[in-house]
Amino acid sequence: MVDTDRVTGAVKELAGKARGAVGDLVGSDRDSVEGRARQAQGTAERVYGEGKDAVRQTANRAADVGEDVRDNAERYYARAEDSVRNAADEAYHYAEDAYDNSGRYLSQGRRAVAHQVEESPLTSLLIAGAVGLGIGLLINSRR
Repeated sequence: MVDTDRVTGAVKELAGKARGAVGDLVGSDRDSVEGRARQAQGTAERVYGEGKDAVRQTANRAADVGEDVRDNAERYYARAEDSVRNAADEAYHYAEDAYDNSGRYLSQGRRAVAHQVEESPLTSLLIAGAVGLGIGLLINSRR
């Protein structure tokens, strides 16, 4: 949309130019000076209108950019939210599987230790004694 100051300024500028030219042609200094003054006034008004148009266009572009930024931010937020939900779901399923399999892992570990103790009872007794001594030293060193 073109600003009205821009249009009226262009009209005044043209009219002033014409009046100045007529004043020059007929030799009237008064008409020539008034024409040049009206031309300058019209030029100033036209430039003012152009400036208002430029500001309006810039504001409209900024509003469009602001909408684009908001839309992008909403899109990135939705993607981040989906990613967090997916990660939480995966962590939940992993923990659920670990809990479901913990009894089996405990049973396997117990059998492995029992087998090791049966295979070499003296070594197992020495290891148990060393672990007990280490725990005792840790407890006494904290007091």
